[in-house]
Amino acid sequence: MSALPKEDEFYTYTDYKRWELAEGERFEVIYGEAYAMSAPNSQHQEILGSIFNQFYNYLRGKPCRVYPAPFDVRLFYREDERDDTVVQPDITVICDEKKRGFEGCRGAPDLVIEVLSPSNTAIEMQRKLRLYQDAGVREYWIVDPENKGLTAYRFQEGAILTFLYKKDADVPVGIFTDLYISLEQVFEE
Repeated sequence: MSALPKEDEFYTYTDYKRWELAEGERFEVIYGEAYAMSAPNSQHQEILGSIFNQFYNYLRGKPCRVYPAPFDVRLFYREDERDDTVVQPDITVICDEKKRGFEGCRGAPDLVIEVLSPSNTAIEMQRKLRLYQDAGVREYWIVDPENKGLTAYRFQEGAILTFLYKKDADVPVGIFTDLYISLEQVFEE
Protein backbone atom coordinates (compact mmCIF):
# COMPACT_ATOMS: atom_id res chain seq x y z
CA MET A 1 0.00 0.00 0.00
CA SER A 2 1.11 3.57 -0.54
CA ALA A 3 0.27 6.83 1.17
CA LEU A 4 -2.09 9.46 -0.14
CA PRO A 5 -1.42 11.04 -3.54
CA LYS A 6 0.83 14.09 -3.71
CA GLU A 7 0.62 17.19 -5.86
CA ASP A 8 2.67 17.35 -9.05
CA GLU A 9 2.85 13.55 -9.42
CA PHE A 10 1.60 11.43 -12.34
CA TYR A 11 -0.71 8.58 -11.36
CA THR A 12 -2.18 5.54 -13.06
CA TYR A 13 -4.94 3.14 -12.05
CA THR A 14 -2.25 0.92 -10.50
CA ASP A 15 -1.24 3.78 -8.17
CA TYR A 16 -4.87 4.65 -7.45
CA LYS A 17 -5.58 1.12 -6.19
CA ARG A 18 -2.66 1.32 -3.73
CA TRP A 19 -3.64 4.52 -1.93
CA GLU A 20 -4.45 4.17 1.75
CA LEU A 21 -7.58 6.26 2.13
CA ALA A 22 -9.48 7.02 5.30
CA GLU A 23 -13.14 6.05 5.58
CA GLY A 24 -15.16 8.22 3.18
CA GLU A 25 -12.08 9.74 1.53
CA ARG A 26 -12.25 9.70 -2.26
CA PHE A 27 -10.04 10.76 -5.13
CA GLU A 28 -10.34 10.87 -8.89
CA VAL A 29 -7.42 10.73 -11.32
CA ILE A 30 -7.76 12.78 -14.49
CA TYR A 31 -4.97 12.48 -17.04
CA GLY A 32 -2.61 11.37 -14.25
CA GLU A 33 -3.45 14.17 -11.80
CA ALA A 34 -5.14 13.35 -8.48
CA TYR A 35 -8.17 15.35 -7.31
CA ALA A 36 -9.67 15.01 -3.83
CA MET A 37 -13.44 14.75 -3.66
CA SER A 38 -15.45 16.16 -0.78
CA ALA A 39 -18.27 14.22 0.82
CA PRO A 40 -21.71 14.98 -0.61
CA ASN A 41 -24.36 16.66 1.52
CA SER A 42 -27.84 15.29 2.21
CA GLN A 43 -29.52 17.31 -0.58
CA HIS A 44 -27.00 15.93 -3.07
CA GLN A 45 -27.70 12.37 -1.92
CA GLU A 46 -31.48 12.80 -2.08
CA ILE A 47 -31.24 14.09 -5.66
CA LEU A 48 -28.87 11.28 -6.61
CA GLY A 49 -31.23 8.71 -5.05
CA SER A 50 -34.27 10.01 -6.91
CA ILE A 51 -32.54 9.98 -10.29
CA PHE A 52 -30.95 6.59 -9.62
CA ASN A 53 -34.32 5.07 -8.66
CA GLN A 54 -35.97 6.29 -11.85
CA PHE A 55 -33.20 4.74 -13.97
CA TYR A 56 -33.10 1.56 -11.89
CA ASN A 57 -36.84 0.97 -12.23
CA TYR A 58 -36.72 1.55 -15.98
CA LEU A 59 -33.71 -0.73 -16.53
CA ARG A 60 -35.01 -3.73 -14.58
CA GLY A 61 -34.90 -6.73 -16.90
CA LYS A 62 -33.00 -4.82 -19.59
CA PRO A 63 -29.34 -5.27 -20.58
CA CYS A 64 -28.15 -1.82 -19.44
CA ARG A 65 -27.20 -1.20 -15.80
CA VAL A 66 -27.11 1.90 -13.58
CA TYR A 67 -24.57 2.44 -10.77
CA PRO A 68 -24.44 5.13 -8.06
CA ALA A 69 -21.21 6.58 -6.68
CA PRO A 70 -18.80 5.55 -5.45
CA PHE A 71 -18.17 3.51 -8.60
CA ASP A 72 -14.87 3.61 -10.49
CA VAL A 73 -15.04 4.51 -14.18
CA ARG A 74 -11.78 3.93 -16.03
CA LEU A 75 -12.55 6.06 -19.08
CA PHE A 76 -9.49 5.07 -21.13
CA TYR A 77 -9.27 1.47 -19.91
CA ARG A 78 -6.02 -0.45 -20.33
CA GLU A 79 -5.71 -4.06 -19.30
CA ASP A 80 -2.22 -3.44 -17.85
CA GLU A 81 -3.79 -0.87 -15.46
CA ARG A 82 -1.59 1.99 -16.69
CA ASP A 83 -4.64 4.04 -17.69
CA ASP A 84 -4.38 7.52 -16.18
CA THR A 85 -8.03 8.49 -15.70
CA VAL A 86 -10.38 7.10 -13.03
CA VAL A 87 -13.50 9.08 -12.16
CA GLN A 88 -16.45 8.45 -9.86
CA PRO A 89 -19.54 10.04 -11.41
CA ASP A 90 -22.61 10.31 -9.23
CA ILE A 91 -24.54 8.04 -11.62
CA THR A 92 -23.21 5.84 -14.41
CA VAL A 93 -25.23 3.94 -17.03
CA ILE A 94 -23.46 1.14 -18.92
CA CYS A 95 -25.07 -0.80 -21.74
CA ASP A 96 -22.05 -2.73 -23.07
CA GLU A 97 -21.69 -5.83 -20.89
CA LYS A 98 -17.97 -6.09 -21.75
CA LYS A 99 -17.37 -2.74 -20.03
CA ARG A 100 -18.83 -3.93 -16.72
CA GLY A 101 -15.94 -5.26 -14.66
CA PHE A 102 -15.83 -6.39 -11.06
CA GLU A 103 -13.91 -3.23 -10.12
CA GLY A 104 -16.12 -0.83 -12.09
CA CYS A 105 -16.51 0.41 -15.65
CA ARG A 106 -13.83 -0.47 -18.21
CA GLY A 107 -14.11 2.29 -20.81
CA ALA A 108 -16.61 5.00 -21.57
CA PRO A 109 -20.10 4.46 -20.15
CA ASP A 110 -23.16 5.44 -22.17
CA LEU A 111 -24.43 8.09 -19.73
CA VAL A 112 -22.78 9.97 -16.86
CA ILE A 113 -24.64 12.17 -14.38
CA GLU A 114 -23.00 14.60 -11.96
CA VAL A 115 -24.89 16.45 -9.21
CA LEU A 116 -23.26 19.80 -8.48
CA SER A 117 -22.16 20.89 -5.04
CA PRO A 118 -20.31 24.03 -3.96
CA SER A 119 -16.96 22.22 -4.09
CA ASN A 120 -17.29 20.66 -7.54
CA THR A 121 -19.14 23.15 -9.77
CA ALA A 122 -16.12 24.46 -11.68
CA ILE A 123 -14.59 21.01 -12.07
CA GLU A 124 -17.71 19.41 -13.57
CA MET A 125 -18.52 22.35 -15.83
CA GLN A 126 -15.08 22.81 -17.34
CA ARG A 127 -12.83 19.80 -17.09
CA LYS A 128 -15.26 16.90 -17.26
CA LEU A 129 -17.37 18.06 -20.20
CA ARG A 130 -14.40 17.73 -22.57
CA LEU A 131 -13.10 14.65 -20.75
CA TYR A 132 -16.33 12.75 -21.22
CA GLN A 133 -16.61 13.81 -24.85
CA ASP A 134 -13.02 12.73 -25.56
CA ALA A 135 -13.60 9.37 -23.86
CA GLY A 136 -16.64 8.54 -25.99
CA VAL A 137 -19.43 8.97 -23.42
CA ARG A 138 -22.67 9.38 -25.36
CA GLU A 139 -24.52 11.62 -22.90
CA TYR A 140 -23.55 13.73 -19.88
CA TRP A 141 -25.92 15.41 -17.44
CA ILE A 142 -25.17 18.08 -14.87
CA VAL A 143 -27.83 18.49 -12.19
CA ASP A 144 -27.91 21.89 -10.47
CA PRO A 145 -29.61 21.65 -7.03
CA GLU A 146 -29.30 25.38 -6.32
CA ASN A 147 -31.18 26.44 -9.47
CA LYS A 148 -33.31 23.28 -9.64
CA GLY A 149 -32.38 22.45 -13.19
CA LEU A 150 -30.48 20.06 -15.39
CA THR A 151 -28.20 20.51 -18.38
CA ALA A 152 -27.95 17.54 -20.73
CA TYR A 153 -25.07 17.24 -23.20
CA ARG A 154 -25.29 14.77 -26.06
CA PHE A 155 -22.12 14.07 -27.97
CA GLN A 156 -22.75 13.33 -31.65
CA GLU A 157 -20.15 13.24 -34.42
CA GLY A 158 -17.80 15.68 -32.70
CA ALA A 159 -20.61 18.11 -31.82
CA ILE A 160 -22.03 18.88 -28.39
CA LEU A 161 -25.81 19.27 -28.30
CA THR A 162 -26.90 21.14 -25.17
CA PHE A 163 -30.38 20.97 -23.60
CA LEU A 164 -31.54 22.93 -20.53
CA TYR A 165 -34.39 21.76 -18.29
CA LYS A 166 -36.17 23.42 -15.35
CA LYS A 167 -37.51 21.85 -12.15
CA ASP A 168 -40.87 20.67 -13.50
CA ALA A 169 -39.61 19.12 -16.78
CA ASP A 170 -39.63 15.52 -17.88
CA VAL A 171 -36.13 15.05 -19.27
CA PRO A 172 -35.81 12.74 -22.29
CA VAL A 173 -32.90 10.33 -21.99
CA GLY A 174 -31.07 10.46 -25.31
CA ILE A 175 -29.70 6.92 -25.11
CA PHE A 176 -33.22 5.48 -24.62
CA THR A 177 -36.19 6.44 -26.79
CA ASP A 178 -38.87 5.82 -24.17
CA LEU A 179 -37.44 7.07 -20.87
CA TYR A 180 -38.09 10.46 -19.30
CA ILE A 181 -36.71 11.47 -15.90
CA SER A 182 -39.13 13.53 -13.82
CA LEU A 183 -37.39 16.58 -12.36
CA GLU A 184 -40.52 17.28 -10.36
CA GLN A 185 -39.75 14.06 -8.44
CA VAL A 186 -36.05 14.93 -8.24
CA PHE A 187 -36.61 18.38 -6.75
CA GLU A 188 -39.73 17.72 -4.65
CA GLU A 189 -39.44 19.20 -1.19
